[in-house]
Amino acid sequence: MTTAAKVTTYQYVNRPYDRVRATLHQKEGSLFQAATRAATARTDSLASTLKIAIQGFELGVDVHLEVFDVTDRKPAPPQGPGTAVRLGWKAARAASIFPQMEATLSAWPLSADETQLELSGSYQPPLGSVGKALDTLLLHRIAEAALHRFLEDVVEQLRKDLRIM
Repeated sequence: MTTAAKVTTYQYVNRPYDRVRATLHQKEGSLFQAATRAATARTDSLASTLKIAIQGFELGVDVHLEVFDVTDRKPAPPQGPGTAVRLGWKAARAASIFPQMEATLSAWPLSADETQLELSGSYQPPLGSVGKALDTLLLHRIAEAALHRFLEDVVEQLRKDLRIM
């Protein structure tokens, strides 16, 4: 068995942490569904499309996205309060040729009006040693780009949902 590949990306959202936290708890599934521009929700699973652009070409794959849980971290120095959303996704079709991702979206306050989001995940490259070699050459960058795009979409959706009045 190969070692899981790890990817991490982060973004900031110019919204107060308490409002971001409430949205993550209240709208967990629908937030990610909207962020991935999905049309259909299922029980504990979402059909979505993850997309990335590589040198002018857009690649996409339909995925089933599942939110496992949303938990809060109690305020404790030095990190302070935070919220973690554990989620995962796999390809809706031909899942054996695409990596399955497990990730945690973490949120914590940076200031009264700004929240940091970090998405950190891991996956096993598919197709054994051939997949591992492809991952080293190209697939890891695709996974990083997909994670980054997904987090950008989450931030965009949070900004829409939490418009400052």
